[in-house]
Amino acid sequence: MLTEEQEQTTQIVALSLDSAEDLQRMVDRISADDSLTPRFPFVTDQDHRVIDRYGLFNADDPRGRPLPHPATYIIDREGVVRWKFVEVDYTLRPGNEEILAALDGLGG
Repeated sequence: MLTEEQEQTTQIVALSLDSAEDLQRMVDRISADDSLTPRFPFVTDQDHRVIDRYGLFNADDPRGRPLPHPATYIIDREGVVRWKFVEVDYTLRPGNEEILAALDGLGG
């Protein structure tokens, strides 16, 4: 969970190739499963312009559907990437503790 200060200085965005309708279904499912609605936007990038900018598009995904590599970025107000986690294996993701530690490391 973000600290009060981080709530004021941090913007979380989920980016996906999925359509806006599919993303809404995902939000609805998360809300139903967890009894909490995500407090950040889910944004579609169907033409993968942002995904391509970060070199994450995986056209050779072994599941037969081109998907971006899972990634988490911390980008400062000047647009500089301060921390990132990029993984080819879609089942590996950073934990909340790891992300919060990276945010803490930025100092404020």
